[in-house]
Amino acid sequence: MKISALALTLAAAFAVNVHAAATVVNGSMSFNPIAASAYGMDADPGIAATPWVIPEGYVQSIVSDETRLDIYVANDWYDMLTVNETGQHAGRYLYRTHEVRGGAIGIDGNSLRNDDSSGGVVSVVDLKTGVAREVVGRADWEALDGIVWTPWRTVLFAEEVGTAARPDPDAPQARAGLVYELKLDKHDPMSAASVTVRPMLGALAHEGLEIDAKGNVYVIDEDRKGSIYKFVPTTYGDLSGGRLYALKVMDGGKTGAAEWIALDMTQVQIKAHAAATAVGATEYCRPEDLERIDSTLYVALTCEDVDNPANTRGKNAAGFNVGAVLAVELGEKTSARYVVASGKNTPYENHATATTGFAKVDNLASGPDGKLWMVEDNDYSDIWVYDPRSKDANGDGYKDGVHLFASLKDKPAEGSGIYFGKDPHTLYVNVQHSGTGNDKTMAITRQHKGNNQGNK
Repeated sequence: MKISALALTLAAAFAVNVHAAATVVNGSMSFNPIAASAYGMDADPGIAATPWVIPEGYVQSIVSDETRLDIYVANDWYDMLTVNETGQHAGRYLYRTHEVRGGAIGIDGNSLRNDDSSGGVVSVVDLKTGVAREVVGRADWEALDGIVWTPWRTVLFAEEVGTAARPDPDAPQARAGLVYELKLDKHDPMSAASVTVRPMLGALAHEGLEIDAKGNVYVIDEDRKGSIYKFVPTTYGDLSGGRLYALKVMDGGKTGAAEWIALDMTQVQIKAHAAATAVGATEYCRPEDLERIDSTLYVALTCEDVDNPANTRGKNAAGFNVGAVLAVELGEKTSARYVVASGKNTPYENHATATTGFAKVDNLASGPDGKLWMVEDNDYSDIWVYDPRSKDANGDGYKDGVHLFASLKDKPAEGSGIYFGKDPHTLYVNVQHSGTGNDKTMAITRQHKGNNQGNK
């Protein structure tokens, strides 16, 4: 069940922003890239129902919003999501974390609930019936963010907090955010059977979570000098024992041949950032999300300046916002390289001149045909698509296949939790801290051939 939001014809003043570009991006989500970000479109009267500028041939609809499930006094801050990918109900249930923090209500704090309690929550939406409800919540959970479905049919989720204000009673030594493992009720996928803290995956400002075919779990530290980590369990599917490693590029650089360095497991469970620093792990500017496509692990680096890797301001010398995506090869020979970057295979963004560009990349998703989908944490948050099979026509080391799919008209909001489920023609994405006061989960769907009325 969805709250449908069909196309609205926008005022002529907006037309230049939505005129489709000539290039066609092929695949199950085939599209003509939109021409520009949604600058100035926050005045659109239809923004509550159609917050995204999307290509012709697509429709957008509200899957769930705060009229269905309203947990918090202020915005509900839906963040990353995962769909039950295996078993009898594969693709039916969509799970979300709610990134709320302690302290005053507002952009930096919103843990007060409508039932007068507080703390983080994992929620679920039944995509068949439209029913949304809380799966589990706790007062000591802070800034829940990353979430992923495991091959052994549990859900991992994590706290994005560098300094913990609400210690976990089962891991009181931890001074930063933790990873949790949720086991769902086998008779009711919308209810929790158990939740277990997994401190061996590191006390960190977590966001991205990813798993490889061997059951290794990858995590990041969302810090301006953050690192990339790999947890190798002693036994497949059992996260209670194992070793955490941090990525270290050889010769002191940020790209090139690399290795995974074992960390002090006592320090890992207190403050893993300190453990990584002690072994000289490579530092990147705010690693956020992770996405694995085959043997490549992609890492969103929100403020990375590829021309000046020591710069952690998020802007380059010219004052433009920056950001990059790193590709870590997970085969026998580990290596790291930038594959998407501001000013390389994407333009620089300039808000002052309403110039569209790639900046502050945040969440990643694997598309149904092997492309990488990327959404920005930015005003007029954009969704970009990178094709790793495209050519590098000018030989600069960056492939040219990066295209603009969508842009968020809701200026103060942020697109997050970008995800593909079982339907290769539907992209799910959250709209959090919306200027409308109604956070929501959206579906953007390619229409069947012969019905090409898209949402503008």
